[in-house]
Amino acid sequence: MARVEADREDLLKEAVALVRRMEFQPIDSEESIIVGFRQTGWLSVYFGPDRMYQFDETGRLRRSYINGLLYRTQGMTLAKLQRQRSENETTLLRHDLDETALAEFRDQALEKIRWLEGLLRADDFMVARRIPADDAKLTQDVLAFLGIVLNSPEFLAPPIRGKR
Repeated sequence: MARVEADREDLLKEAVALVRRMEFQPIDSEESIIVGFRQTGWLSVYFGPDRMYQFDETGRLRRSYINGLLYRTQGMTLAKLQRQRSENETTLLRHDLDETALAEFRDQALEKIRWLEGLLRADDFMVARRIPADDAKLTQDVLAFLGIVLNSPEFLAPPIRGKR
C-alpha cells in the first residue's frame, strides 16, 4: 500500500487494468467521468478522483473508494477501511457498515449510477478520450452494464477472497 497518495495526473492513462475505457464530461459540467471494463468483465466507474465504484460481471458492487475511504464487500455488508498513518507504518482501520449505513450507501451509489445511465441514454456528454480509440461500441456496452447494475437483485458481490 502506498505510504502517501497523490492526485492522479492522468487517471485514464494510469487505469491500465481497464482494457476498454473512456473519459467523458457531461455537457453542462466540467466533472470528468471515467468508465471502463477489466479483462474479467468487471466495470469501474470514476466520478472524478474521489469517487469510484467497481462492479463484478453480474452488476454487484465489489469495492468502492469515496473521499479517501475504501469500501470492500464482505458479502453481507461493506467494510469501510480508513488509512491511519504513523511515521513508520500505515494501518487500515476497519469498520463494517450496519444495516442503516449500508442502505444509505446503496441508495447513494445507485442514485449516481442512475444519473450516469440517464446521461449516457440522453447522449448528453462529450467523449474526451477512448482506449482503444476505435472502440465505437464502448458507450453502448457501458450503458447496458449500468442497466445490469440497476436491475441486479443483489447489491453486494460475494466477499473478496483472502479478506475477512
